[in-house]
Amino acid sequence: MGPTRSRGCPPPLADIVGAASYGATSRRSAREHERADAEGPANDKKMKSTGADRARGWFDTYTRDLSAEDLQRLFTHDTRDAYRFFSRGLDEEQIGRLPWWKQAAVRFRQVFVAFTLKLPAARRALYLGALAIALLGLIKLFRGFTVIDVPFGTPFFQIAILLPAWADGTFALLISLLMVNLLVLLEVADRLSLKGELEVAREIQLAMLPNGTYTSGDIEICGTTRPANTVGGDFYDVLPLPDGRVILAVGDVAGKGSPAALLMALLLAMLRTLVDEQLEPEPLVTRLNTQICRHSPGSRFITFFYGVYTPASGALTYVNAGQNPPLVRRADGSYERLGATGIALGMFEGSSYTSVETRINPGEMLVLYSDGITEAEDPEGQPLEEAGLQAILDSHPDDSPAQLGTHILKAVERYAQASRFTDDLTILILRRRALI
Repeated sequence: MGPTRSRGCPPPLADIVGAASYGATSRRSAREHERADAEGPANDKKMKSTGADRARGWFDTYTRDLSAEDLQRLFTHDTRDAYRFFSRGLDEEQIGRLPWWKQAAVRFRQVFVAFTLKLPAARRALYLGALAIALLGLIKLFRGFTVIDVPFGTPFFQIAILLPAWADGTFALLISLLMVNLLVLLEVADRLSLKGELEVAREIQLAMLPNGTYTSGDIEICGTTRPANTVGGDFYDVLPLPDGRVILAVGDVAGKGSPAALLMALLLAMLRTLVDEQLEPEPLVTRLNTQICRHSPGSRFITFFYGVYTPASGALTYVNAGQNPPLVRRADGSYERLGATGIALGMFEGSSYTSVETRINPGEMLVLYSDGITEAEDPEGQPLEEAGLQAILDSHPDDSPAQLGTHILKAVERYAQASRFTDDLTILILRRRALI
């Protein structure tokens, strides 16, 4: 038998300590449960409040600037304009002589065909595939036909009508599909309208640049440009002066597209105004930089080459404001780089520029180009670089400037294995015929 304790003896110390510890633990656990019970509703309320705030934030974000007038305009003015855009060419008089149900079918077919044919081939295939999948889904939701009794005249007289039956939610799905297609139709109409305006802007921009080959004495000058988008920020100019000298200019506005094209037009107008004042290269480029700094966004800058060529002597006085160094191909096949003589326009209003003189001798050629030429990359990401451009020039040493410009653009296309580029391509070539 184990040890026993008489009834009158006090309990051992270990039992007293253990009982006290258990009591303290029990009281602490009870307090924690009471605290958790008290904080539980508060935490739940806080979580619900946070969820409600988040939902309210999402709702405010997606409904910002939304008004009833916008919704009304969407289904009246915008939808009507989109229909007019895609229904151009319809003979309304002939359609008006058709029954109403045929009119609706003809109009729907015209809009659908015009809309899908405006899409690029890949996107058209994707869109038609999506419609085919949606149609298959609707067929899967078809539940056959059912007879529905419709009251006719009196409650006691009804007509049985055979109607198709669909799964629950089909009508809502069909409405959402129509709304998404309406949204796509409106967006495409807006983008195509904008594209049409940009095409007109492209024609105006190209009309601002010299066209064809300029010939004077023993020199030929020809330039060409290919924007990466519909309009671009590259430009070139050839301006004969009354004293027989010729101005050659090439510029590249930072960026692409419409913003660069607007700044390019501003620069071209300023340049031609300053040329009329008969300024020398240094003060002309300095004043041009001042005007660009004052009248263009601070985030934009323009690399620019301005040269004045004298046919009688072959002298070329130039200022290079950060433009890619033009190349002078000498008669012996070597190259001279016309490096920068100042920073790009539009960066600092107080920038100064210096002019440098070189000479274009008979049988030599001056090639001005934008960075889109030398920075064009092959599929492995290797740029063409200046050495690649020199190789193209060496392979066509006797071509005219117009022919050589075409060869350069085609060679860049072959190198990049693409017909569309991420940057504008511009080339301006002056060739001085060799002495016979």
